[in-house]
Amino acid sequence: MTDTVASETPPVATTTAVDFWFDPSCPWAWMTSRFVDEVALHRDLDVTFHVMSLAILNEDNEAMQDRLPKLLRYTRLVAAAAELHGQQIVKPLYDALGQRIHVEAIDDQDAVIAGAVAEVGLPDDFARYADSDEYDAQLRASHKDGIDRVGQDVGTPVIAVNGTAFFGPVISPAPKGEVALTLWDGVVAAASYDGFFELKRSRTRGPDFS
Repeated sequence: MTDTVASETPPVATTTAVDFWFDPSCPWAWMTSRFVDEVALHRDLDVTFHVMSLAILNEDNEAMQDRLPKLLRYTRLVAAAAELHGQQIVKPLYDALGQRIHVEAIDDQDAVIAGAVAEVGLPDDFARYADSDEYDAQLRASHKDGIDRVGQDVGTPVIAVNGTAFFGPVISPAPKGEVALTLWDGVVAAASYDGFFELKRSRTRGPDFS
């Protein structure tokens, strides 16, 4: 009599498709992006970053009219870079901008833009696109693609996990290690149920970039 052992098929690794819409000026989007970066070190994620615009989102808000031109500058820069240099430049440019805006807290927009442009190897004169409406149609299309998935009553970030999109997660600070992975598993679980729409509580702290 021969003993037989049932063969076990190892689990198949699956890639999680993630689309991430951001405005470089938003501190909450920055922390969520750092969270996704942390998870991507340990999980098989295929992440695509897209620009959206708080200026476009709030263009009919009279109380924000004075801020809109400033808000537009970073998003116009990213939209031009994506159009002229391809998707592969979007994340590096976002990282370079965000480091200066949020971590280093540089207030001078021209200095932020010049430093980011130099860091990612774009031409010295590329900063001019921050003040150009040449690629506003592409910026609006990217913004619309993200916001149409979640509705007008949200902001940035917008994240889609395997095609299911929602606003957030809004977190502070960005978690690390096992904590990040546990939270990510919850995000994936929520996205897996088509009937899940909202889970929210009031924020009790501001952005923490530590």
